[in-house]
Amino acid sequence: MIHYEVELGARSYPIWIGAGAIARLGGELARIGATRALVVTNTTVGPLYEAAVRQAIRTAAPQIPVSVVTLPDGECYKDIGHVMEIIEAAASGGLDRRSCIVALGGGVIGDMAGFAASMWMRGIAVIQVPTTLLAQVDSSVGGKTGVNIAAGKNLIGAFHQPSSVLIDPLVLRTLPEREVSAGIAEIVKYGVLGDAEFFLLLEREMDALRALDSDTVSRVVAHCCAMKADVVRQDELESGVRAKLNLGHTFGHAIEKLTGYGTWLHGEAVGAGMVMAAVLSRRLGYIDGESVERIRKLVLRAGLPDRVGGLSAKEAYRAMKGDKKSQGGVIRFVVIRDIGRTEIEAVAEEPVFETMRECGWT
Repeated sequence: MIHYEVELGARSYPIWIGAGAIARLGGELARIGATRALVVTNTTVGPLYEAAVRQAIRTAAPQIPVSVVTLPDGECYKDIGHVMEIIEAAASGGLDRRSCIVALGGGVIGDMAGFAASMWMRGIAVIQVPTTLLAQVDSSVGGKTGVNIAAGKNLIGAFHQPSSVLIDPLVLRTLPEREVSAGIAEIVKYGVLGDAEFFLLLEREMDALRALDSDTVSRVVAHCCAMKADVVRQDELESGVRAKLNLGHTFGHAIEKLTGYGTWLHGEAVGAGMVMAAVLSRRLGYIDGESVERIRKLVLRAGLPDRVGGLSAKEAYRAMKGDKKSQGGVIRFVVIRDIGRTEIEAVAEEPVFETMRECGWT
């Protein structure tokens, strides 16, 4: 079992990575002194892993009462209404200030459960049990929670760190191939934004990663979690270096908004968004065409799209100006200086539109 600590002083917490990590849940609830537990899951994950979660709690912490709320599956349900379902379940389940919400699912469940935990009684504990590759390597660590509204993605939310993150690579075996590819987008991101050697490793081992080779997955997930933990330690509230983790997300969030949060998976939009960030960086004179093609090729090998078709560049630009990463109406992008080296800067309108037209926007 691999163990990392996210070092945030009194709010530090462990990440456990390895086969059987879910079995640690009861012990983690006991460690934090939880009085009750509410498991938040969805209609896809619940039938697969709810029983294992209940057994883990019964084995190590049989004194803790457990209730479950099951939400519909999909990004289109990541809204305040479904967060209120969690809140109502917390009320009916008798959760007090020492209770804990357990997020059993992918990034959507993790974000909503974490957000509900941040609000219930002004903040109770949450333990993340991520069941998608994307959630395991990125969204379950760092405490960013939130929901989507018509104006944009994750515009309502809070920073609320988990008390523990339990990552079991074996659960990935039940993922559809498309979900695996979506998770790999966030993995490629880590190589592009700050680790050229890791990017090389992904070029060598992409086929094994897509096939969910157990050794490859364990090493890659552990590496990404270590990188994320270090970034969160440096910049918990995303006022500096942590914003680099948004590489590809400015374009990606626009894709998701324009397609209604259902046509594209988040990771698919991020994959295409990374290619667009690379094209933009080339247009700004920071990287050459060879670097762009290395990024594009790795995105395609991951089974991800590298461009869009039929979406309005003008509508996307308006969406990006309303994104939470823009400041004073000026859009800030993570630009690539080299594979493994990125910066954040405001970019003028013309190269953004040129980039979008080159990548298939109308």
